[in-house]
Amino acid sequence: MFSLDKICPVYILKNFERSFLVKAVKIRIDDLKDKTVVLSDEESFAGYPTLMALQDAGECLFLAPLRIHLTVVKEYDHIRVNGRVETSLRLNCARCLAEHQLEIKSPFTIFYMRAADIAQDEEVELAEDELISATYEGDEIDFTAEIAAQIIMAIPFKPLCSEDCRGLCPICGADLNIGECACDRNESGFRFSVLKNLKIEK
Repeated sequence: MFSLDKICPVYILKNFERSFLVKAVKIRIDDLKDKTVVLSDEESFAGYPTLMALQDAGECLFLAPLRIHLTVVKEYDHIRVNGRVETSLRLNCARCLAEHQLEIKSPFTIFYMRAADIAQDEEVELAEDELISATYEGDEIDFTAEIAAQIIMAIPFKPLCSEDCRGLCPICGADLNIGECACDRNESGFRFSVLKNLKIEK
């Protein structure tokens, strides 16, 4: 269960999916009032469909649960959520294809506003540190989508095992991080290497 620094009901919906206990975290707006609520928990990524889809597609492998810390407070016409999410992933290097581990520690701030209070043509101006805004409907907020988005944004588009990874030889496929191969990879040698076995019939 979540630990609360100040007493406030947190609604956790439980159901079973793929043999995991899935928890969807929602907080009722009326229970915030003028109090700051701190939520802290570890959750399986199985409760986040977009993260499950990433793993099912072979993009990554989750090695640890999501460690989530949220501070929720109602301010004027919006709700501020300062949070941090951490986890560990296994990825394949985009250059050498080797597996490597990535530790994600993603701090974020989200400003929630009630959708009905924002006109369709109204532009909401955010300060420099107010990087993410979201809307909600009804009398509660579900944090699932935003937490998953923080993990996805923290995963590199082209993950590297190291910044100086040399990758694979484009000719023989050898891992150049392990050692040099005998291939001629200079521009002219590589350009014409595909022609060396070409036979022209006369």
